Amino acid sequence: MKKVQLILAVLSLSALSACSSMRSSSDYDPAANFGDIKTFAWVEPQTQENSYHLDGLMDQRVRAAVDKQLAQKGLKLTNAETADVLVNYLTKVDKKINVDTFNTNYGYNPYGYGYNPYGYGYGWGMSRAMNTQTTVREYEVGTLILDMIDRASGRLIWRGTVTDTIRNENTPDERVGIVNEAVSSMLMDYPPKIEAK
Repeated sequence: MKKVQLILAVLSLSALSACSSMRSSSDYDPAANFGDIKTFAWVEPQTQENSYHLDGLMDQRVRAAVDKQLAQKGLKLTNAETADVLVNYLTKVDKKINVDTFNTNYGYNPYGYGYNPYGYGYGWGMSRAMNTQTTVREYEVGTLILDMIDRASGRLIWRGTVTDTIRNENTPDERVGIVNEAVSSMLMDYPPKIEAK
């Protein structure tokens, strides 16, 4: 019985980790000329009701990762008065529930579906007993949203989003790695490739 429970625990953890992979996407204004964007500056985002405030260390990690990625794409960090685009980010955390139900066979019923001493009706045989076990796990999914606003027009021209399961047991070095991976994934398709009309 302990072996069955161990197998169930491993399977449920595998299922949870399978659904917790990092996912990213982006959207943009096709009328924006991304080839002309050479500089950016950070601005404070407007406070939203459902946004989650990062602590100082995580804020530094996110900003450093964005600075690095944009620098690799040829953008230079400057001040908000002269930058081509203004950059800000927001985060949110959603609680999710993962429900797994496993059907396990264990033990045997020596009488099959019914014992008939006269040899007719239900047949003889060995049937397996069925056990169903359900595990419910609550976990949190964090979302990081990065916006780029055209400074001259004040128009949102690009938005990137990345989501992943929050794992609080990570070390500081692991958190830096996760943030870098998340920002890199989100900015992978920046600048967008706009087809000529």
